[in-house]
Amino acid sequence: MKALITRKVGMTNTIADDGVVQAITLLSVADHTVLHHKTHEKDGYSAVQFGTETAKRLSKSVAGHVKNAKVMPKIIREIRMDEIPEELNVGSKISADVFSVGDKVQVTGLTKGKGWAGTIRRHNFHRGRKTHGGRSYRRPGSIGSMYPQHIFKGTRMAGHLGHEQITVRGLKIALVDTELGVIGVTGAVPGPNKGILLVKEATR
Repeated sequence: MKALITRKVGMTNTIADDGVVQAITLLSVADHTVLHHKTHEKDGYSAVQFGTETAKRLSKSVAGHVKNAKVMPKIIREIRMDEIPEELNVGSKISADVFSVGDKVQVTGLTKGKGWAGTIRRHNFHRGRKTHGGRSYRRPGSIGSMYPQHIFKGTRMAGHLGHEQITVRGLKIALVDTELGVIGVTGAVPGPNKGILLVKEATR
């Protein structure tokens, strides 16, 4: 399983030799360090923990967890693998050259948070009439019946819009620049610029 922890830089486009314009998103990649292994015998599943960037300070629990890797990671993520390759020893380094141009990937991240929103903006409800005495312009309307005397879970109402973890599939690696530590993926990815994104090899 190929994977990288990246930060969103922004969007641009490329022009192919046949004149086709392709929108791409640039993602910055700092050097990764293997921090820890999870095994079936001890943890019930197999995974590798990666860390990237450098933190100013670590809590005692995190510092003890990563002491064998001899780094101070700012971001830590875990990638599940059926079998852990021999080259991924604790303390080994990984960079942007993990992926090649044309690889199919999926990108996971948090969408932009948009605060509290009403039902019209959040769930695309229709607005009420503004004529003949109508008062419910942007109200949600009925949210329950006389029986049972409670609101069902999952009822679409006003609330927090955005800031949800989503995964965008069907993307491809468009460019890999190991000197600048940048990779480009086709299309758009979730989140604001400088947001943390996990790029993984496509599973389907």
